[in-house]
Amino acid sequence: MGKKIIWIINQTAGKPDSGWGERHYYLANDWVKKGYDVKIISGSYNHLFINQPKTNGHWFTHEKVTEGIEFCWVKTPKYYDGGWRKFWSNLLFVLKLFFLPHKKLEKPDVIIVSSMPIFPIVNGYLFKKRFNAHKLIIEIRDLWPLTPVYLKGYSTKHPLVKIVGWFEKFSYQKSDAVVSLLGNAKPYIDKITKHPSKFHWIPNGIDENLLEVKAVPLEILNKIPSNKFIIGYTGTMGMANALEYLIEASVLLKDNDAIHFVLVGDGYLKESLKQQTNGNSNITFIDKIAKNQVQGMLKQFDICFIGRNDVKLFDYGVSSNKYFDYMLAGKPILESSNRINSPAELSECGITVAPENAAAIVAGILKFQATTASELEKIGAKGAIYVKKYHNFEYLSATYLKLF
Repeated sequence: MGKKIIWIINQTAGKPDSGWGERHYYLANDWVKKGYDVKIISGSYNHLFINQPKTNGHWFTHEKVTEGIEFCWVKTPKYYDGGWRKFWSNLLFVLKLFFLPHKKLEKPDVIIVSSMPIFPIVNGYLFKKRFNAHKLIIEIRDLWPLTPVYLKGYSTKHPLVKIVGWFEKFSYQKSDAVVSLLGNAKPYIDKITKHPSKFHWIPNGIDENLLEVKAVPLEILNKIPSNKFIIGYTGTMGMANALEYLIEASVLLKDNDAIHFVLVGDGYLKESLKQQTNGNSNITFIDKIAKNQVQGMLKQFDICFIGRNDVKLFDYGVSSNKYFDYMLAGKPILESSNRINSPAELSECGITVAPENAAAIVAGILKFQATTASELEKIGAKGAIYVKKYHNFEYLSATYLKLF
């Protein structure tokens, strides 16, 4: 009997050298050891990738990455952070999936459709019927259409919200299991599926045994001042991260010579954030670095920041990779958020202060600054222990495997 085949349909899936979106690659590593072959079907362009995949110009480019893991890159157009070009890319991805060279990928036993975008659930449903697959699993990384409703103020009657809402209901009802990266999303999803047994929480993860750590170039490290208490942030500078309040906190502390802020990454809000601190000497912005350089960068920080807006969306849970990067590095976390059972809260590796409140962020920073170095190390160690136990990919892949 041949190996069982898993198809993963995720337009934003990447490899380790992509610099983003490696979740399914790392899960697949362990599934291969359990006797599966994994085919990851992804888009040929992702604005979050540091390295775009090499394609042959045809609609589909096959790439065998390791024994048992193969990528099928679906040719999609370039786009920027969002807007109609990204939507067009999502639409073309779905349309081209109807012509997927399935014989080369082999008949699937399990199909996983990972959202967002959620539209390929239609392809996954039809593939399950066509190939008589054993399981169809929908994986929800973000709750759409709730995200644009809560974060961008879209009306629930907006046509796009209605369309995405239809796909959401279709995916929950037609799939055999719903995997959510958000731990508190069960009541919301159960209300749609009417079958509580469908819901499974399998969060994001990180594994030090799989993580290649590369040194950060000295010309970058030299931008960070020495002998100061460093508050660091790494990641996208976008609306969902509430960085404007961290920036406001840096302005409030601009006359404190002992404290310095370092923000690493890119995003559409970066320039406006920099403009708010023009002339201030207590903040440094550093361009996006490679994924395998993040741990080296985090070693330069005393504490790390995560921010959330005061919106109901985050009540359903969070699974940002920033938590796991910070925790693996053993760094205490200052979280500006409502209490939502985040990984930082569950591991007790930091302080949670009120969201959208610069004064509260300042108070948290000063509390950390007054803490001894040995105590900060103990706080950070709690996060490292927790993430190694509950968020390593061997543990997560085994949890997933039970659904197959």
